[in-house]
Amino acid sequence: MAKYDKDDLERRMAGAVESLKGDLTGLRTGRASTQLLDPVVVEVYGSKMPLVQVATVSVPEPRMISVQVWDKSNVGPVEKAIRSAGLGLNPINDGATLRLPIPDLTEERRKELAKIAGQYAEKAKVAIRNVRRDGMEALKADETKKEISEDDRKRAETEVQKLTDEQIKAVDEAFGAKEKEILGK
Repeated sequence: MAKYDKDDLERRMAGAVESLKGDLTGLRTGRASTQLLDPVVVEVYGSKMPLVQVATVSVPEPRMISVQVWDKSNVGPVEKAIRSAGLGLNPINDGATLRLPIPDLTEERRKELAKIAGQYAEKAKVAIRNVRRDGMEALKADETKKEISEDDRKRAETEVQKLTDEQIKAVDEAFGAKEKEILGK
């Protein structure tokens, strides 16, 4: 049974690109949005959870996000997770509710957001390269087991590299569009 599965590699690489696009939509360029807090992961009850699993996130005003923490004992960890997420937000503690005023987009803040977008893009590229590595290893294993010939392996490796290049290009395009949007160019 061959280990190499081109469709699985395509699906996994496309998933990395879609994940990046989701992360990039969370980067605010003007107004408050609940998606801004999507990358926030909170360590509570001995495990890491997305913020939406421990609190209700809402946007009561265009420049304010409200985070209503369900368990008061989790307010501290939620506040810490928001601060350490690298989003440039400083929560104001109102008991079980955290208010997050959205700062104006200064030139410095725009550059900071562009840098965060670049970090997201680099993570997506690493994920795609890891999928490529898995595919290449599967091809070599299949050749070692004599399930495919050396020529078939080389042909498939070329396909995997082409697919990788296409997905990396998609990452660069998504990042480029978001960077342009953030920097207002």
